[in-house]
Amino acid sequence: MRSNIKSMLICLFDQKGIVHKEFVPPGKTVNAANYVEVLKRVRENLRRKRPDQWRNNTWLLHHDNAPAHAARLIRLFLTDNNMTVVPHPPYSPDLAPSDFSLIPKPKMKLKGRRFQTLEEIQRESQAVLNILRINDFQECFKNWKRRWARCQTLEGVYFEGDEYT
Repeated sequence: MRSNIKSMLICLFDQKGIVHKEFVPPGKTVNAANYVEVLKRVRENLRRKRPDQWRNNTWLLHHDNAPAHAARLIRLFLTDNNMTVVPHPPYSPDLAPSDFSLIPKPKMKLKGRRFQTLEEIQRESQAVLNILRINDFQECFKNWKRRWARCQTLEGVYFEGDEYT
């Protein structure tokens, strides 16, 4: 049985761990205007948490082609702030690391549980994210590289799962 209470989490991470996470306020959707505000907070967290990568501008952003991510406002913000984006091929959900590698782990720990309040969902979600270890993030990126190679080999043809032929 599904909960009537829902909460959307924005989580950006790298091979060392989570750089930024925040919950979307109830009733809001992620559009370009609020996503640019998220990216401002991401930049500040990146400056604090990854100072060497910030100084050398070696941290890369990868997000999918969701309308909020592809909007002109976002592209201008990224360009103006010298944020390098790893391209994401269209119609390639198998290349979103959070979907295929990272998020399923915490999701399994929460599966089947019912929550009474938004605060309870958010507290439990954060607790589960906090147990992820650096090797979870490193494995995620290793899988991502393997999937990118497969996508290139298949010349962008859609594939599903981790079976490699």
